[in-house]
Amino acid sequence: MAQQNLVAIGRVAKAHGIHGELAVDPRTDHPEQRFALGSVMTARPKGAPERTLTVATVRSHTGRLLVRFEEVPDRTAAEDLRGAMLLVDTADLPRSDDPDEFYDHELEGLAAELADGTRVGTVREVTHGLGGELLVLDVEGREVLVPFVKAIVTAVDIAGQRVVLDPPEGLLSP
Repeated sequence: MAQQNLVAIGRVAKAHGIHGELAVDPRTDHPEQRFALGSVMTARPKGAPERTLTVATVRSHTGRLLVRFEEVPDRTAAEDLRGAMLLVDTADLPRSDDPDEFYDHELEGLAAELADGTRVGTVREVTHGLGGELLVLDVEGREVLVPFVKAIVTAVDIAGQRVVLDPPEGLLSP
């Protein structure tokens, strides 16, 4: 079996109704593609083995998706998936035509450098909040949050395995 690199596209919030529907918080810019009818994904429930799920129905509801999977016949089975992460293989993700658009997993692990090439840390993860995206850097064992905006992150070089920063004074200081 080929090695998979899985990335989260959603999180099961709770069961909804009595017919096995799940309220899902999407973690993708394209939920209509990732949760299309017939889409197959991996569910990673807490404290239980991973399992494969196939989308049977999906609809929007108050900022969430209500999803029913073929393998989840009722509320009892749905409750077992509360809190599960929904994952897809990164090889199955479509490539973007926008040169300034990146998947989180493409940024994680990149070296963070200044324009002069001085390495300042490593991108550990990308967080998404109401104010926008933040790069979480590991800088000499410290966590540093860097706004993922063009004024600070001046270049992303996936092939070169680096991001180039022009941080305001004090941003990287302890």
